[in-house]
Amino acid sequence: MHSTASESLTEPSAPDGEALDPQGARAPLPQTATEGLKIVIVGGFGVGKTTMVRSVSEIRPLNTEETMTQAGVGIDEPVGVEGKSTTTVAFDFGRISVNESTILYLFGAPGQERFWFLWDRLFSGTLGAVVLVDTRRLDDSWYAIDRLEAHGMPFIVARNDFGGETHTLDEVREALDLAPEVPLIDCDARDRESSKQVLIALANHLFALAEQETVS
Repeated sequence: MHSTASESLTEPSAPDGEALDPQGARAPLPQTATEGLKIVIVGGFGVGKTTMVRSVSEIRPLNTEETMTQAGVGIDEPVGVEGKSTTTVAFDFGRISVNESTILYLFGAPGQERFWFLWDRLFSGTLGAVVLVDTRRLDDSWYAIDRLEAHGMPFIVARNDFGGETHTLDEVREALDLAPEVPLIDCDARDRESSKQVLIALANHLFALAEQETVS
């Protein structure tokens, strides 16, 4: 089942086999689509959630980024991401065709504390989640992990590589107090293939959990 999950997240194609530009126009859903699956990408402010949705979506993503202004000083904490000039104020949305009948919908949750009230609504109907973390701001990951655990939602953790990493994954796991069964992987949210591998890791984790439930 794991190989099926990996093979399903293939490059999307347009009718007649014509390649579809991942950042092109908003292509309509194929008439063969019968099932929609929802996952969320959560994490602290500035960890790369919008970037990941953009890199992997087969359509031009819907996003609600706004320019950061002086009004956010003292409210949004920019330590570690001082070069960030925009911020998500609602959510990001992207789409991937898993196969002819199954569509994966991606929702990127806003990371600022003042928008956390939106998370519970975004979690509704969600199959699983990716917690994106930045080792420069690991404390920002606690709320996402706590909320997912409270909802009983399966998740994996992906460390977004911003360069110059000095901590091993084992050290990150210990710092986040992650259970041994929670997958922890490296990624580059800017890279389409890397982001796709994160989604495959989540799919494999969900398949493994489903198999455990079947056996038990």
